[in-house]
Amino acid sequence: MKLAAIVRSAALVSAIALIPATTAGLAQVDGRAGPEFAKLFAVYQRIKASYVEPVEDDKLIRGAIDGMLASLDPHSAYLDGGDLQRLETMIDGNYSGLGLSVVMDDGAVKVVSPFKGSPADKVGIKAGDYITHLDGKLIYGGELDDAVAKMRGPAGSTIRLTIFRAGREEPFDVTVTRGVIELEPVTHKLEAGNIGYISVNEFSRDVGADVLKSWNELKKQAAGRVNGLVLDLRQNPGGSLDEAVALSDLFLEKGQIVSQRGRAKGESLVYNAESVFRGDMAKGVPVIVLIDAGSASASEIVAGALQDQRRAVVMGERSFGKGSVQTLLPLGRTAALKLTTARYYTPSGHSVQEGGITPDIQVPQLSDPDLAKREKFRLRESDLRGHLVNEAALKDEELEKDRKDDPRFQMTADQLKEKGIEDFQLTYALDTLRRTTPSAMARRN
Repeated sequence: MKLAAIVRSAALVSAIALIPATTAGLAQVDGRAGPEFAKLFAVYQRIKASYVEPVEDDKLIRGAIDGMLASLDPHSAYLDGGDLQRLETMIDGNYSGLGLSVVMDDGAVKVVSPFKGSPADKVGIKAGDYITHLDGKLIYGGELDDAVAKMRGPAGSTIRLTIFRAGREEPFDVTVTRGVIELEPVTHKLEAGNIGYISVNEFSRDVGADVLKSWNELKKQAAGRVNGLVLDLRQNPGGSLDEAVALSDLFLEKGQIVSQRGRAKGESLVYNAESVFRGDMAKGVPVIVLIDAGSASASEIVAGALQDQRRAVVMGERSFGKGSVQTLLPLGRTAALKLTTARYYTPSGHSVQEGGITPDIQVPQLSDPDLAKREKFRLRESDLRGHLVNEAALKDEELEKDRKDDPRFQMTADQLKEKGIEDFQLTYALDTLRRTTPSAMARRN
């Protein structure tokens, strides 16, 4: 397995930066750790001598490595073979599969978000769903990488998923036909009133340039008179840090976009505007950024930057809350360590970790018929076992309560459907832009 393609990709915010692992750079083992290493070796010897069946050395060593990383946080991991190959395909192109972002939650595979337009999205799989079986075989208690590998496969092949969903009395099966998941996920549309809509589904390569291209096409369709723009980052689990900076820079002419702070030398960095693109591509045009609980990592960097810089109104629901940076440390030619090395902060110094980005205007997705029941089981960073704790020591109740009852948001999903509204959050954002002048949006407090 080659690391060359991964090294070319710079940084991911799931967020992965890349630092060469040299002998001189490796941390020296603290002398006080000697007795602890003795315990580890003693356990190894006992297993080799007394376990009911012979155990290969590579299995025991891999188990020890995985155990060390599992004791840290949910995003640190050891990668080799197929794991590295999957990371490379996520960065460099496309792959055949279902189009799901998933995490392991207490032994269960839980959906963070389906990529918009993916095979999983088309069959109705939702954020917060638990996948319990694949083709009738129980996957609870297994390894996340094994489950992901089984969900991958040739385009056109099918797989049967057993889903547990909050609000449903019993699990149900859904058959999904795998497709080629294209990691060029920017789409756009000109809505009524010359309001532009750009959806970014994943921060893969060239997203910044793709958004700029979409904006130019929207201007042509609107004969140069775009009256507002909705930037949709919902269900976007993140990706390239470089592309998050590039996308933010499309709208900013000065100031900071994001900073990261780590313990090791070289891990504390500041990213500023005007470093990728010059000027504000949509200067004078009011912008609304849509986020939800599936908006994570790179999505939160963009939303936080435009919110703090007063360039956009952020609307929707509180984001996932992944405010950490993972560095990919190559271990020889066939393996690498994905290690959490820093936290990132919005321009105002706000740590996204746990708390996420709070919208300026909180708008529930009323068109989701299972909204009330699924909110009880909604997954965010603060729900993951071993997550990094926010340095601001946020109280649980501040994280758990997104909104109070609002008289504007009382319609049911059925009532909205009768009116032809399938996406309440988007409809609310578009209506807001239609009735708001650019000067009033620029003056928002």
